[in-house]
Amino acid sequence: MSTVVVQAFITLDGVVQAGGGPDEDREGGFEHGGWQAGYDDGDIVGEWESRTEALLLGRKTYEIFARSWGVWDENAEGLLGELTRRYNRIPKYVASRTLTEFGWKNSQLLGPDVPAAVKQLRSEPGGEIRIWGSTQLVRTLAEHDLIDEYRLVVYPLVLGTGKKLFGDGFPFSRLSLAESRALPSGILINIYRRSDAG
Repeated sequence: MSTVVVQAFITLDGVVQAGGGPDEDREGGFEHGGWQAGYDDGDIVGEWESRTEALLLGRKTYEIFARSWGVWDENAEGLLGELTRRYNRIPKYVASRTLTEFGWKNSQLLGPDVPAAVKQLRSEPGGEIRIWGSTQLVRTLAEHDLIDEYRLVVYPLVLGTGKKLFGDGFPFSRLSLAESRALPSGILINIYRRSDAG
């Protein structure tokens, strides 16, 4: 059985929008893109991504990733090259009602019944299926109890605006804290699992 894992860089007020760069996602007039800059989150991404066997992405996040990881140099030094190689190699499953063609290799559409498709993926052997961003997809999967773990990198920052991971109307979810650690930069790393996931 595979495990569906949501990873998110998140502010204290729950915002997950455009942490990586100023033009990553300006939807809704968002002006705080790149809010992660200036914080040291250690090598947590490298550690976690070494276990990623597939990506599960909503359309918008897929397009952001395809424009970056899908075209960057696989021979780049360090984590950039390592993640580019990994992301190009593994399957990418995309939830979309509008995309019909995929330029990024190993990408495929989940189909019209996203929860059923993810349930099937989850039932197969294969390790960790990683979700980045994709707040609408996360909400849909939470409504069908298809998320096994949330890995949250919490930044000591309040933005007051932006897309939230757990917005109003998010389904009731009982979670257990599996791990928590603080970094010298003030970032907290919290890992939550479904309370019945052990």
